[in-house]
Amino acid sequence: MGFQHDALTLASDRSILHLMNSDTVIDAAIRRVADFPKPGITFYDLTSLLAQPAAFRHTVDRMIETYRDRPVDAVAAIEARGFLLAAPFAYSRGVPLVLLRKKGKLPGATISRSFDLEYGQDTVEVHREDVAPGRRILVVDDLIATGGTVEAACELLEEAGAIVSGIFAVVALPFLDYEKKLAGREIIYLQGYASE
Repeated sequence: MGFQHDALTLASDRSILHLMNSDTVIDAAIRRVADFPKPGITFYDLTSLLAQPAAFRHTVDRMIETYRDRPVDAVAAIEARGFLLAAPFAYSRGVPLVLLRKKGKLPGATISRSFDLEYGQDTVEVHREDVAPGRRILVVDDLIATGGTVEAACELLEEAGAIVSGIFAVVALPFLDYEKKLAGREIIYLQGYASE
């Protein structure tokens, strides 16, 4: 299945690739929740997209199509909604799925990285044995806000010896300046919002 995209454009610093597209299916499926998790923040809730089979299928199909000709040896999914996007992609591509979980959720030997969120602090972990050195890994999350979670995930995978080949998100919020934390990394998202 093919999709019509506005354009693939390279940012002026030649470090971040964006799939600059206003996807009406995705946009219509996302619930906005004002003042969550604290006053002044608009939460873009992708659980509403997941609850609509046609919108979820459309999103996964777009992801598969976008990376059809790109080399991906494994997919690293950020807890929790990243799991739901990365799993069908990994299944479709026949590549390993690596789970990046919150602290204390993985039973084996892990490596971890702490980071700041726009409304707090958190830690992400991965099983050390799940990350093969030299493997090209696509990092997947549902939404990129300030970039802290994704930055920590990328650094964690690189510490384990992997090569982060790209970052994928359904939604990105460029007005929160995530590019400062993710400079030099290729980012592709399907729906961007310029302001709250």
